[in-house]
Amino acid sequence: MDSHKDALRQVAGTNAGPDIYWYWEGSGLGGELHRVGMSEDLTAYYEEYGWLDRFTAASMGGITQYGGYHGVPFSQQGEGLYYNKALFEQAGITETPTTYDELVAAAEKLKAAGITPIEFGGTVNWHVMRLLDSLIETTCGAEKADELNTGDGDWSAEPCVDEAFTELKTWGESYFNEGYMAVSNDDSSQLFYSGQAAMALEGTWFNANLVDNGMDPEEVGIFLFPTGTNRLYGFGEAFYINSASSNKDLAAQFLDFITDAEMQEMSAGTWAALSVNKNVEPSAENPLHAVWAELFDQVEGTYTNNDQNFTTAETTEFWRVQNSVLTGELDPADAGAEFQKWRDANN
Repeated sequence: MDSHKDALRQVAGTNAGPDIYWYWEGSGLGGELHRVGMSEDLTAYYEEYGWLDRFTAASMGGITQYGGYHGVPFSQQGEGLYYNKALFEQAGITETPTTYDELVAAAEKLKAAGITPIEFGGTVNWHVMRLLDSLIETTCGAEKADELNTGDGDWSAEPCVDEAFTELKTWGESYFNEGYMAVSNDDSSQLFYSGQAAMALEGTWFNANLVDNGMDPEEVGIFLFPTGTNRLYGFGEAFYINSASSNKDLAAQFLDFITDAEMQEMSAGTWAALSVNKNVEPSAENPLHAVWAELFDQVEGTYTNNDQNFTTAETTEFWRVQNSVLTGELDPADAGAEFQKWRDANN
């Protein structure tokens, strides 16, 4: 995926790019190309094709964030904690956690029962980052987390940042799979598929992965990370029309075709649990799709993965700080200041 990002940056502002490009909607990725003028405002096409009546409210948040309509929704991904029902029962956990303290208590019960509480692959920095993002949302609250992640908040001045990094270190030391820093997310997921780890912090695409790897979805449950903010962790992906394209009308016609109900029904459940087309019901082939529909209905907002909020360079530094805390090279109390120092010097 990094090569995809590099390729789009290289052709931005030229006529060498594609007519349509797929990209993540986060302010550090899709927003970067919007800021340099690569994304065409599709307001006229939304009116022509009636797209405002087609897409779900959740999928439109990233499309309208800059004013106008930039992009057509491809997917709206939610991320939460998948859990093995049998392992929870084995550890004496009778209800899914609804608070952060209850989540920690569940992890302790799993550990006491000789079960790895949660799996992560540390060689891909974004996998562990999901936990750090969720911890920042938990310790800082929604408003402060937004200031830090997408605004001009000061990471060195907030005690909640120190608390989040401290909790991250605790999870790494006490609840992760052994040797997690040396394995990939794909390898660590095998621990969940094989019943060796009780939880996985994954997204809606994991529904299909479970089946592909031999798990019965009836034996798996999902709950949102209990941040206390009633926001769902996740991200949107969109198809954008290149402002330099000479085929904008044809591009819009194609996007209308691939996002209509008939086409969306054909691909339902393949990549995301829910379609961005409000007229397409979740596929009944996997019961976890309906679970995600319920979870989306319960929340009052979303917060996004920080490798999409931040620029690529900023993300790299965020991961360096994250990993330094996990390996013991950096005190959690110094992590926020370390990250802010880089931001001040480079932004």
